[in-house]
Amino acid sequence: MANQISEELIEQIRNANDIVDVIGEYVQLKKQGRNYFGLCPFHGEKSPSFSVTQEKQIFHCFGCGKGGNVVTFLMEMESFSFFEAINHLAERSSIELPSNAMKQESTLSKESQQVLSAHEWLTKLYHHLIRYTKDGKTGFEYLQDRGITIEAIDTFQLGFAPNTKDFIATFLQKKGFHEQMLVKYGLLIRSQDDTVTDRFRGRVIFPIRNHLGKTVAFGARAMEGMEPKYLNSPETDLFQKGKILYNFDLAKKHIRKQNEVVLFEGYMDVISSHQAGVPNGVATMGTALTETQAKLLRRYAETVIICYDGDNAGIEATYKASKLLLQLGCQVKIANLKNNLDPDSFIKEFGGEAFKREIIEASQTFMSFYMRYLKREYNLSLEGDRIKYLEEVLKELAKLESSVEREFYVKELSAEYNISVDSLLEEVNQYRQKSGSDKDKREKDRYTNKVKMSSGKLLPAFHNAERQLLAYMLQNRSIADKVQEEVGISFNIDDHKIIATHLYAYYEEDNPEDVSIFIDRITDEKIRKLVIELALIPTQTDISDKEINDYIQTILNESSTGVSIKQLKEEQRLAEQQQDPIKAAQIALKIIELQRQVKHLN
Repeated sequence: MANQISEELIEQIRNANDIVDVIGEYVQLKKQGRNYFGLCPFHGEKSPSFSVTQEKQIFHCFGCGKGGNVVTFLMEMESFSFFEAINHLAERSSIELPSNAMKQESTLSKESQQVLSAHEWLTKLYHHLIRYTKDGKTGFEYLQDRGITIEAIDTFQLGFAPNTKDFIATFLQKKGFHEQMLVKYGLLIRSQDDTVTDRFRGRVIFPIRNHLGKTVAFGARAMEGMEPKYLNSPETDLFQKGKILYNFDLAKKHIRKQNEVVLFEGYMDVISSHQAGVPNGVATMGTALTETQAKLLRRYAETVIICYDGDNAGIEATYKASKLLLQLGCQVKIANLKNNLDPDSFIKEFGGEAFKREIIEASQTFMSFYMRYLKREYNLSLEGDRIKYLEEVLKELAKLESSVEREFYVKELSAEYNISVDSLLEEVNQYRQKSGSDKDKREKDRYTNKVKMSSGKLLPAFHNAERQLLAYMLQNRSIADKVQEEVGISFNIDDHKIIATHLYAYYEEDNPEDVSIFIDRITDEKIRKLVIELALIPTQTDISDKEINDYIQTILNESSTGVSIKQLKEEQRLAEQQQDPIKAAQIALKIIELQRQVKHLN
């Protein structure tokens, strides 16, 4: 449990891990004013509603309501326990935890932990074999023939599985791993004669790591004459092809820095491009890009460059991936590989510099690719096909938000097909009206209204006063002390009473004015969300005593008159039940007068 790690050490670990840096490893953040904003990793959205406050070391999503500090973020994001989150942050900042803390239970099952450990041992073994033994010479020579350097072999931890029957099985069993589990997770295969052998024997090994850098599976490339050519680990609870991108763990820092990711189809493309000076490349696992993978890319970068093979299959896959990424709000570019080349082949033939300059940096917009892609379906020497082609292109142009970009392509079409720019633009505008191109604007307006509603400005004066006062109390102990003395728990909103009670106790324990620490004391999820919401309310650094006193007086006035009005309304109800209209009317006048007084005081 967390009590085996001292509060002082936990605070030290928190202080060593700025929330913007940690969340920035999962979300592309942009600074707006004093806060940072990005796409929420906990729910799908196109407009950023996820806010990170560096000053207060908290995050909050105005869309789904999730919020917390750097520890709770990791607990939500990675399904970590509290200890696992602290341990991750400690490793990240090179802070050593006490040995007794390392015995904490993981959220992973014991079997999953053993599987990860087995993969880790095999990664090291395969790599050692290819680098330092005769058994790995075949694999080493193959990679060198493919132009893979020793540096890349080490960076990607490439390896080789010897073509022997029980070498790997014996190695893993000596490490204490059960044969049945190793077969279940596809590291070994059981033959008809009930013997077990290495699934990947005689192949070059590509470790497949998750986003945390843990090997969860292997890809294997056959040597000459072996079938199948490529062999992957089977899917398990730790490895699902549609959720993992090859090399994402190494590429993500470069993706964040460049705000751009290059999407490939295979391991060799990623490795070759890395050697060519393109370190922000990732690859799918031999399947079409999934929505999960696309959302992951969108969180990390605005621009995705698709660099698939130049053959027909690659072009079709490029189109499908482009449409998915565009739907999620990505800016899509297409690397144009001609002559049926794949990225690895291009680099071998023309070199890494040419690949960077002529393929990656010269990548086309999606619109340019789409016009080229669409032409394959029509015989443009026929008038009917030309008209159909132009209609389809104009429909796609109508989806572009940039009027400059729309006009640029319209001028291209005008010049190519001898049709006036005005006619083409008119057609585009009609498509925009039909498709409701202001959808994004409406979505943005809904978000703005949601933020306004959450600000509390539409609430009664006493409610706003309580919210504002609690916002100041969260960051100023002296204000909290004053409120405790004059108001106590006489807040009118029950949730505010709960927060005030927790806050008084928190400060009485001599804790710092730090909302990111305070929220760890709140176990109720609803109250924790409210605390984070209150902490994000704008406050003045030099608020006067008079303003604080005004808030206090507003709360106390409502507290006292609220009870009186409630009592009078009950008396009025009884008078009406007793059919005494005169008495009911007299009570109603008293209620109106009290309400007028409250309104005047507020």
